[in-house]
Amino acid sequence: MLSYVPISRRAALQSLACGFGGLALADMLNAASNPLEARAGHHAPKAKRVIFIFMQGGPSQVDTFDYKPRLEREDGRMRSFQDARTFARDRTIVEHRVMKNMWRFRQYGESGKFVSDLFPHIAEHVDDICFLQGMHTDGIAHGPATLFMHTGSINLVRPSVGAWVLYGLGTENNNLPGFITICPSMGNGGPRNWSNAFLPSAFQGTPIGRAGIPAREAQIRNITNARRGVEEQRAQLDLLRALNEEQTRTRPGDSELDAVVDSYDLAFRMQMNAPGILDLTRETQETLRLYGIGNGPTDNFGRQCLMARRLAEAGVRYIQINYGDNTDNPAWDQHSNLPMHATHARNTDQPVAGLLADLKRRGLLEDTLVWWGGEFGRTPYAERNGTGRDHNPGGFTQFLCGAGVKPGIVHGATDEFGFHAEAGKVHMHDMHATILHLLGLDHLRLTHRFDGRNFRLTDVAGHVVEEILT
Repeated sequence: MLSYVPISRRAALQSLACGFGGLALADMLNAASNPLEARAGHHAPKAKRVIFIFMQGGPSQVDTFDYKPRLEREDGRMRSFQDARTFARDRTIVEHRVMKNMWRFRQYGESGKFVSDLFPHIAEHVDDICFLQGMHTDGIAHGPATLFMHTGSINLVRPSVGAWVLYGLGTENNNLPGFITICPSMGNGGPRNWSNAFLPSAFQGTPIGRAGIPAREAQIRNITNARRGVEEQRAQLDLLRALNEEQTRTRPGDSELDAVVDSYDLAFRMQMNAPGILDLTRETQETLRLYGIGNGPTDNFGRQCLMARRLAEAGVRYIQINYGDNTDNPAWDQHSNLPMHATHARNTDQPVAGLLADLKRRGLLEDTLVWWGGEFGRTPYAERNGTGRDHNPGGFTQFLCGAGVKPGIVHGATDEFGFHAEAGKVHMHDMHATILHLLGLDHLRLTHRFDGRNFRLTDVAGHVVEEILT
């Protein structure tokens, strides 16, 4: 039988003080041992998360968002363009046939933004969008340019944007990965586009599905266990954790081992949470229709976009949606058949517009940054005088929408042909610096020591595009 000993409130607090300190210390140690713990950035953020919509292959800016009347006037004329790609291939300056815009442009919204008939649904949101029409980048082929867009390097193994974001801020939801890429391509860099590279392994991206597999089947593999119940799985995890603790004691400071050990805990928590988040049947029919789900051409990409919204709601920090395939000539890469742009636009226009509308009506657009674009643009002339356009890293369009970005504006411009960025030029390093800034991260201070030097996403370049910020 236990005896009762009276004790005053003051004496109780004095005797328990060490216990309170122990609890605080335990919390501190737990935070230190969890590299994904949410943390503050370098300054107050405008955005909590990013949804990056990757248009693989390079949409033509002069047929989508960069209206150039001169192409119509000079259609069919032969002109010389300072084209590094053609010169590298033919070792000579070649005249090319100017090719007009293949789709009619119309003005939309209070901003009067010109948008081609390829994107009538996105056009309805121009007053919420910031178009960057002076984009330029490094890399004239898909592989290097895609890697540069994702990692800031065309040939070295570097961490991807999502990995840097997770490294800087941690996660908002410990039951899900902080960086997810939906249906990524295995080509043009493949896993390097969502890699952690030399950052600790905890910051690598988690792919859901892959290009070429229907989005309906895009799930996290083995997320459910039909053979064992929760209690049995919990017991297995406890045993595994005990064994892993023995391993970590003999190999202190091994970040890769630590990441593997942590992944088992995350995997268990994901089994309890992810299936419900990825279950689109929980959405209303009105929402499914908004994204074009159930309507042949838009069903697949609509599912990706809706999945992204659900992941954003759940606190995933960086979400990438991929429109592409695993071929050597990906999606928007129309060298000889530009009319195929209509197919890709039809597949993606309504889903992207649906995502913007859904984020806005739910209040998520206030702290979510949406980034849309391809790895480069296309030439204003016909490649080899044919029926398509070649790669053009010298001038193209991307857009941003949401947290911290001025709505309904156009920043930058290309020349009269839409070939080279001339005004308000934004290099891909600048885009990366601006995205980090909106998340509360200083691209100059977000560094990681590796092989005797500090590395950062923007290397030794990049500046924040202050003109587009609210």
